Amino acid sequence: MHQSTTHDVHIIGGGLAGSEAAWQLAKRGFKVRLSEMRGSGEMTPAHQTDGLAELVCSNSFRSDDDEKNAVGLLHHEMRRLDSLIMRAGEMARVPAGSAMAVDRDVFSDEVTRTLSEHPNITVVRERIDRLPDSGMAIVATGPLTAQSLADSIVAATGQERLAFFDAIAPIVHRDSIDMDIAWIQSRWNKRTEASNEEGDYINCPMTKEQYLAFHQGLLDGEKAEFREWEKDTPYFDGCMPIEVMAERGVETLRFGPMKPVGLDNPRDATPEFPQGRWPYAVVQLRQDNKLGTLWNMVGFQTKLKYGAQIELFRTIPGLENAEFARLGGLHRNTFLNSPLVLDRQLRLRNAPHVRFAGQVTGCEGYVESSAVGLISGMMAAFELAGRDWAPLPTTTAMGALLSHITGDAEAETFQPMNVNFGLFPPLHDVKKKARREAYTSRAKEDLSSWLA
Repeated sequence: MHQSTTHDVHIIGGGLAGSEAAWQLAKRGFKVRLSEMRGSGEMTPAHQTDGLAELVCSNSFRSDDDEKNAVGLLHHEMRRLDSLIMRAGEMARVPAGSAMAVDRDVFSDEVTRTLSEHPNITVVRERIDRLPDSGMAIVATGPLTAQSLADSIVAATGQERLAFFDAIAPIVHRDSIDMDIAWIQSRWNKRTEASNEEGDYINCPMTKEQYLAFHQGLLDGEKAEFREWEKDTPYFDGCMPIEVMAERGVETLRFGPMKPVGLDNPRDATPEFPQGRWPYAVVQLRQDNKLGTLWNMVGFQTKLKYGAQIELFRTIPGLENAEFARLGGLHRNTFLNSPLVLDRQLRLRNAPHVRFAGQVTGCEGYVESSAVGLISGMMAAFELAGRDWAPLPTTTAMGALLSHITGDAEAETFQPMNVNFGLFPPLHDVKKKARREAYTSRAKEDLSSWLA
């Protein structure tokens, strides 16, 4: 495949990373052909629409705290660099305490509209089966890369691609939740200006007996069967199916997605505890759309079969009559061994006209994927303009994440990674309690210097 003279960069994949890369190039005056398989009659195992930047798993961009949290810092840095994903996220924002969550339809519609209307971007609904032979390209096909293109990537890299399973949490219709049993509250009553008056999460309480029965139900429930080639594929810890967590011990869930700490059940109030008591375990649901009609079950990614999900999840107090807008699911993700096959500017060592972006590089998470797309778009724009690329400081969230992907991680054990302070150059002379604020303060200063 040869690059057309009608565009400067061919971006393959219209997810979050490809959309962000297209925006960064187009706003700098470069012509982009954005190829997206969905809408051409093709579909992935996890997507439901042909919208650009569709959110497949959760609707959360996680913490928006840019003073103490690494992903919140990443939000801040992306906003400084005029991220389309963060712009659209603000427009589609729904209450989620100190986290940033969005109405997934409003979000995707805004990204699709913005890119489709941009004069420098041509969105083409087509499946690309092999890497381009020439011309600058950015491959942002994500963890669900089509088999034919994946085979072409393997041929070009000379390395076996790696894979892991990623699971999707169910979504429940709000009016089917029994609010005489459940209640609304944020953990420790932490809320932001965008929060609902009572809190941001619906909480379904469990007694010890109910929890133990639920735990056993997870162990006994009928699971999706694996194909022979899938059996040894590892899970990513950040999206661990709830029944796999249950297999790790009876208390694992109570210290994970079902932890009750900081949640006072008002239905269990007494003169001694007028605010209520903490339940033995809690199932939390988070608002999934602006209308507040859909709520997703936090941390409830699952590979249970649909019938088993409905039967078991309706044993949760408050969800006895739950109606599900979407049940949980499981799909296989693909990513590169990036420390071996990519250079420091996300280019294939064996074919430097091709860059990679997003989750296929081995970053994990919506925001991280978008950030790598942003960086790849900027790198491509600099190269086209004949400008030297000054490496991002590794003290910034984007720089630390990029450095990990492109060489600092151990290739032999490389696995998808969310942004975290463990990727940053350490601060040994700062007390532990103040270290997070010190990391973010240093990052902001260094990013400002880089931008100057």
